[in-house]
Amino acid sequence: MISLPVSRTALVLIDLQKGIAGRPLAPFAGGTVVERSKNLASRFRAAGGLVILVNVAFAPDFADAVQTEVDRPIAPPSGGFPQDWAELVDGLAEPTDLLITKRQWGAFYGTDLDLQLRRRGIDTIVMGGIATNIGVESTARAAYEHGYGVVIAEDLTSTFSEDMQRFACDHIFPMLGRVTTSDLITLEA
Repeated sequence: MISLPVSRTALVLIDLQKGIAGRPLAPFAGGTVVERSKNLASRFRAAGGLVILVNVAFAPDFADAVQTEVDRPIAPPSGGFPQDWAELVDGLAEPTDLLITKRQWGAFYGTDLDLQLRRRGIDTIVMGGIATNIGVESTARAAYEHGYGVVIAEDLTSTFSEDMQRFACDHIFPMLGRVTTSDLITLEA
């Protein structure tokens, strides 16, 4: 069990949005990750904790996306993303949640995530989302570098292959924080 002080801990869920959660994923289907995430978010809210929902979105012309030379560029689909691509999945957000929109993999750079966490006295974040080794890992790395305690709820993450999931959860995340499952997280007053 990992017991965390609710007043200093936030749940940060990455890219649980319509255009991403429906993709083929491993080891868990997007719907499974979403339902488990909703359960932990409900526990955080009931305890008076902060839930932060991060989505990724781009301008229709993709001009606000990172534009650097890479071997494997990411480009929008022909004709652009569907209208609801960046919308959070139905039933996830509650009025008390903090919503953050990012324009790249990680949720710290170019957003006010760090500012909002610090102003609320948060020093630890519990993370989940899709994709494990992209948005979740990028945000976890930045959180670690910013001095936050990081807890990864492995059962709230999924990616594009079992190998990608295992590498992040077995080799990267243990160097950035603690890896557990959502049912082993308790919140204390």
